Amino acid sequence: MDLQLVGKRVLITGASKGIGLACATAFAREGAEPILAARDDAALQAASQAILAQTGRQPRTVAVDLAQPGAAARELERTGAIDILVNNAGAVPGGALDQVQDERWRAGWDLKVHGYIDLARHYYPLMRAAGAGVIANIIGMAGSAPRADYICGAAANASLIAFTRALGGDGPRHGVRVFGVNPSRTRTDRVLTLARQRAQARWGDESRWQETLNDLPFGHLMEPEEVADMVVFGASPRAGYLSGTVIDLDGGEQYAGR
Repeated sequence: MDLQLVGKRVLITGASKGIGLACATAFAREGAEPILAARDDAALQAASQAILAQTGRQPRTVAVDLAQPGAAARELERTGAIDILVNNAGAVPGGALDQVQDERWRAGWDLKVHGYIDLARHYYPLMRAAGAGVIANIIGMAGSAPRADYICGAAANASLIAFTRALGGDGPRHGVRVFGVNPSRTRTDRVLTLARQRAQARWGDESRWQETLNDLPFGHLMEPEEVADMVVFGASPRAGYLSGTVIDLDGGEQYAGR
């Protein structure tokens, strides 16, 4: 299937590894022009070379800490107008209410919640003025299926789900689409770190992290490439009526009754 993405300029945040890197690679395979953003310049360069080796396309890179004030404005100055924004950067801490200190809570929200919103605040008006564009927010299942031992992330994701639905309802009047994807547990450094934190909180032993990943749908973690395929299709003209929707990509886990 031709996804009609050749030449589209795509900004992906948190693109140096995990789901962000998988998205950047998938867009490059479709002939798009990815722009990779993350904090670690060395990791970005390695990601760019990996994408070049796999796809023959050399992505641009932008080293930026999106949790810092004014970061979105500086990002826009460096990238100019884009066709697609993929919001993916985020590191919200795990733990119950009494385990997440205020400083860590605010830092996690600064990067993910306010980071997503601030980038949309800067790029959405340009898309609206152009009469075209897509914003894809990679959020997380905790917003739809909240858990007390990931309360900071659950609240953050629920906020972004509402933000995506609201902006996605307005966008089509201006030719712009906004949608979200809620991945369940995916094979990334982030998920493995959270599993260790959960094991430490439950049993005081982070080495038991694998016990927190039992009863997975299909018997395994989702792969980053599976999330990327959904994001790339959703951002393509082939999904031209998709806006205001947040897709729960969890293998049916929330309905399994475990």
